[in-house]
Parts: sequence; C-alpha cells; structure tokens
Amino acid sequence: MRPEAAVALTRWRGILISIGVLALGTVIALRSYDLTFWLGVVIALIGAISLVAAAQRMRFDAGTGGPGVVQIDEGAIGYFGPLGGGVIARSEMTALALDRTGKPAHWALSQPDQPDVMIPLTAAGADALFDVFAALPGMKTERMLAEMRRTGTGRAQLWQRPGTAQPHLRVT
Repeated sequence: MRPEAAVALTRWRGILISIGVLALGTVIALRSYDLTFWLGVVIALIGAISLVAAAQRMRFDAGTGGPGVVQIDEGAIGYFGPLGGGVIARSEMTALALDRTGKPAHWALSQPDQPDVMIPLTAAGADALFDVFAALPGMKTERMLAEMRRTGTGRAQLWQRPGTAQPHLRVT
C-alpha cells in the first residue's frame, strides 16, 4: 500500500468504521423482525453516534510536525517543548483559550497563580487533548472546532471554569 493511502486511511479510520457499524445495523434492521430488528436499530444508532464523534475528532486534528510533545497521564497534561513547557492538572484548569499570535497557533491552558501552559496545535500527541477538552464542564465542542478553523489573529477564550475570575492576560 502506498504511504499516502495508508495516511489517508488512518486519518479516516474512525469515520469508515462508524459507517460500517451504521450500515451493518441498518441491514440487520431491514432484514429481520421482532428482537433482531431492535438489535439492528441499536447497532445503527451506535454507528450514527460514533460517526458524529469521529467527525468531530477528525476536525480537531490540526496536523503534526510542530514543536514539542504532549503527554497526558492520569489527569495531568504535560507539554515538553524546545523552548518551554509545563504541566497542569485538568482539575486545576481555570480557562482554555486558542492563541493565534504564534506560529503555529497554541492552546493556552490557565491555572491559578501560574503562567499559562502554551501547547502548539501541531505538537506530537496534541490530538489526545480533544478528549480532555471535551470533558471540561460546559465546554462547547463545536465552538472550539469552529475557532480552530477560523483565520485571524489574537486570542479566543473557549472555556472558563464557572465561578472563576477572568484569566490573566499574557504579555507577548
């Protein structure tokens, strides 16, 4: 298999698997009755839900080859880069922003009395941040994905923990 084809299949694998599950459930539902019909409906529903989730995860992918490495371990988000880095506990996060002032754009993770942890969107392992960000209470995933695709400069506040003060401004 050509390397380009392998990369494309890897990128689309979640969507392809979800379509397969949806199709299998639909076929089972259409060719049966009673309990098997409802089993097919449930399988098709699971396929449809996983299709939506796979499409969101694919839209979150900003590419690779950026500086540094992201590591997530038991609720701690670590970024280790050539010029800086840091570790922040997800439970201590007070705000999340998308900072487009650098190239590439960076996630800005805020916590009290500490400098922001700045993570390039294209850092190795940054795709794992989707699950962490989606689990933040009150996080609007579609808004985050839309901001990632938007062009421009500046900083977009995506999430703030309820009951916390506005995050501190970063001097650039």
